[in-house]
Amino acid sequence: MHREWQLAHGRTLTLGPRSVIMGVLNVTPDSFSDGGVHYSLDQALKGARKMIEEGASIIDVGGESTRPGAERVEPSVEQSRVLPVIAALAKQGDIIISVDTYREETARLAIEAGAHIVNDVWGVQREPAIADLAANTGAGLVIMHTGRERERDPDVIVDQFAFLNRSLEIARLAGVSDNQIVLDPGFGFAKDTDENIALMDRFSELSAFGYPFLAGTSRKRFLGAVSGGEAEERDVVTAATSAMLRLAGADVFRVHDVSMSRRTLALADAMLSARGNRQ
Repeated sequence: MHREWQLAHGRTLTLGPRSVIMGVLNVTPDSFSDGGVHYSLDQALKGARKMIEEGASIIDVGGESTRPGAERVEPSVEQSRVLPVIAALAKQGDIIISVDTYREETARLAIEAGAHIVNDVWGVQREPAIADLAANTGAGLVIMHTGRERERDPDVIVDQFAFLNRSLEIARLAGVSDNQIVLDPGFGFAKDTDENIALMDRFSELSAFGYPFLAGTSRKRFLGAVSGGEAEERDVVTAATSAMLRLAGADVFRVHDVSMSRRTLALADAMLSARGNRQ
């Protein structure tokens, strides 16, 4: 499925023909694998430039850790971390910028600073005003599934449809167009190892939604449980999962190690191209 993803500030991004890589830029002191690495503005811009050079099409800027057990920060703290980085990146030209936030105020200020996409880990259900913001600004909207703070269906796919259909209803009622939306199954968010593996195995079933999907397995704990290694040692298995999920239908890949993922996804893209030529 080829689709032009509609973004803020008149930008678009083609999804479908080739994998799209979203580089993770956590401007935090406590993110689970890279906390503190990009904490200063200079460090953040250097990290973003490296990811762009290695093949990232999107830089996802986050100012609050979403790891299990992380403490929430005040909106003003989150904004003081992400807004200067977004504004500086916006001055550098063609890079597409995403803000990783569930707060409408932060998302609004980020778009004003130059962000094109809002990546909401609560699927517009914690602050539904994010859907109104996306409708009013034309921003791209990543709607992520989470199992946190609610009862879940024991079937991982049934739970995906239950949660994401509610999120999509909120977005549609707000006036968000289908071409603005990318869905994310939320690997690692209140899912144990078995549930994450089942979600990977059955990922192709999510094509019934009819939307593009983002996959964010990068350095997640369940990969360590299966393959061993601390967070920063999980890039090889991250790349392997990205390739598998690409073949199962994912379009966008949120990763820490852009270079390794780009090379691995190039093989998956070639296989999909060959598959299409045979049909």
